[in-house]
Amino acid sequence: MVSAPGRPGRPVAAASGRQVKLGAYVTFQGGTWQVAAVAGASVTLVDEDGQTASVLSSFLFADPAFTVVGSPSAGVRQWGLLESVPARQREQALAWQRHIREIETGLPDGPGSTGVPRPEYDPQRTSMAEREQTKADELTRLGWPRVSRATVRRMRARYHDQGLWGLIPRRKPSSATGQADERVVAAVLEALRRQRGRSKGTLKGLRELAGQILADTHGPGTVALPPPSTFNRLARALADPLEHPGRPARTATAPVRPFTPTVALRPGELVQIDTTRLDVMAISEDGRAVRPELTIALEIATRSVVAAVLREEGTKAVDAALLLAEMAVPHPARPGWPDHLRMAHAAVPYDRLLALDARLEQAAARPVVVPETIVIDRGRVFVSTAFLAACETLGVSVQPAPPRSPAAKGAVERTFGSINTLFAQHVAGYTGPHILARGEAVQDEARFTVAQLQELLDEWITACWQHRPHDGLRHPLLPKKALAPNEMWGALLGACGYVPWPLTGTDYLELLPVRFHPVTGRGIRINHRTYDHTLLNEHRGRPSPAGAGGKWEVHLNPHDVRQIYIRLPDGHLHEIPWIHRDHIHAPMSETTWRHIRTALGRRTDREKHEAALAEAADQVLRRARPTTAAQPAPPKTTPGTHTAKAAPQAAGDQPAMSRYEAEAEDSLDALEARAQAEARDDVGADEPGTHPLPGSGALTLYDADQEAELW
Repeated sequence: MVSAPGRPGRPVAAASGRQVKLGAYVTFQGGTWQVAAVAGASVTLVDEDGQTASVLSSFLFADPAFTVVGSPSAGVRQWGLLESVPARQREQALAWQRHIREIETGLPDGPGSTGVPRPEYDPQRTSMAEREQTKADELTRLGWPRVSRATVRRMRARYHDQGLWGLIPRRKPSSATGQADERVVAAVLEALRRQRGRSKGTLKGLRELAGQILADTHGPGTVALPPPSTFNRLARALADPLEHPGRPARTATAPVRPFTPTVALRPGELVQIDTTRLDVMAISEDGRAVRPELTIALEIATRSVVAAVLREEGTKAVDAALLLAEMAVPHPARPGWPDHLRMAHAAVPYDRLLALDARLEQAAARPVVVPETIVIDRGRVFVSTAFLAACETLGVSVQPAPPRSPAAKGAVERTFGSINTLFAQHVAGYTGPHILARGEAVQDEARFTVAQLQELLDEWITACWQHRPHDGLRHPLLPKKALAPNEMWGALLGACGYVPWPLTGTDYLELLPVRFHPVTGRGIRINHRTYDHTLLNEHRGRPSPAGAGGKWEVHLNPHDVRQIYIRLPDGHLHEIPWIHRDHIHAPMSETTWRHIRTALGRRTDREKHEAALAEAADQVLRRARPTTAAQPAPPKTTPGTHTAKAAPQAAGDQPAMSRYEAEAEDSLDALEARAQAEARDDVGADEPGTHPLPGSGALTLYDADQEAELW
């Protein structure tokens, strides 16, 4: 064997402290050699072909490629790192060293020490496996945690590989993503990139987006998402803390009031109604980016959203009144919806219900309830004369909530939060729950009009909310299973039954706000609009036999001002069209009309001015709703009607309204501010003799009789 000079019998040590024995194989100058002999400081090597070479031991060890086959590479142990280890861990490492030496040599202090080995650790009497098992049992009796023979064998290997430093207990360093699938990591990074600069949503919404990316990239079901807790840790590790800050801390805490759950035992027994701003920017009728108001009716017994209405500039009394009709009649399934969103596929006794109400054949899978009691806050809309009168007409009891007590309507308040997290954060133009989570240019992200957003919301309620298990819905026979709103409605139908509530077109007209106006020789004049029809010929200039002050009772829908409805002496409401209704090919709200009237101003006589307003209104509505679909056919002209041909909207053509906008460009902002102030002052839309509150939106009544047939 290779011996150290001057000390026969001691093997020569390599740079790593390992001993190179005679017959060992070493790597030298790119080849593998076997140590054959040593003559002083020279080492004789033999390669695989039998060729020999004699080199100095110092030259052999200095070769950069020198290694001993089967032994770790040379290197000085990092003894200085032991000073950075806590004292308790150093003591534990030294204790392991004594135990390992006793296993291998029989003596705790290793070879060369004095003493007699204990019988159970005598190498001459026991095998290595027996000594390892004996040491594991001994350490377990001493109170060492989780020590087995495999643990002893692993610690021996670490000691031979790294020395005393290998016995220091430490965690294995890992990357931020751990053992996560690289495809999942890439999907999370892509989801975070798409959210960069936009309003921040929840981790659940980010997980759904990552799942969509995985399905689009690798195919549906190819790569499974990790559990929510694992995904949340992965997302926090990959997200930039500067771009995804946490929620702001609360600066003030309100005292917690006693919580009493609201209980309802049958559908329609208790319905909560409230209004809030949706966390989504939408496109208004005049092309502006606005945050629409959402009004919902939540049925407490089934936690079903039985009615939901989006409005552009604020909910009016007519919207709250129409909620009553919307929750009491079947919701029609929209064209293009899949079949599983129809009532026939819901978890209800459909055949029995269809025998009671034939309208359910084309209905969506949403509950139909007749409200008994409605809980409202003290908002101006819900305490208005129109809403209270509608409730009284339909036999609905109204229960105002106590002042400054949001817990009195806790269910509907919590539902608003669920809609924002489950629906709104996935919609373009999401504003986030607070200012710190808001994107940089939310207004520029708005892609949907209020009407399109209403369609999306209706489909989401039918497809998601009504089929999503709710923790507050428990059946007495299945107390551990959370039921979906549709499932709870089906369960309660067996106990309470179903009573259809038919509504006709006249019922819808009666729910509209009431005004009183005289019938003049030119017809009925409302806000610079003239309504006229041959039905008014025998009543022109005459007082109403039943109206206040001799004026006639008029019903007006503020979301579609193209026609009004007047009550004639026969007791029925009759439709009176606007004289320029043929120019407007889409529903026009009172807010749009005020905006156009303020921007243009009167520059000609009354008839020409009204015709110019009608043309401008048509152009605004066309620009506000860009579409690639075919334009509607021009209306047919009949004798006695006023018609005008609209200019084509070709590329480069200037719309008729543009020249007026150019003249009023300097003062348009001031005029719009004044118009908005006027709109806020008109608060008595439903009071007799007052102007209605202007509103906007796209969920309108085109024709009352046709609407009743659709329902």
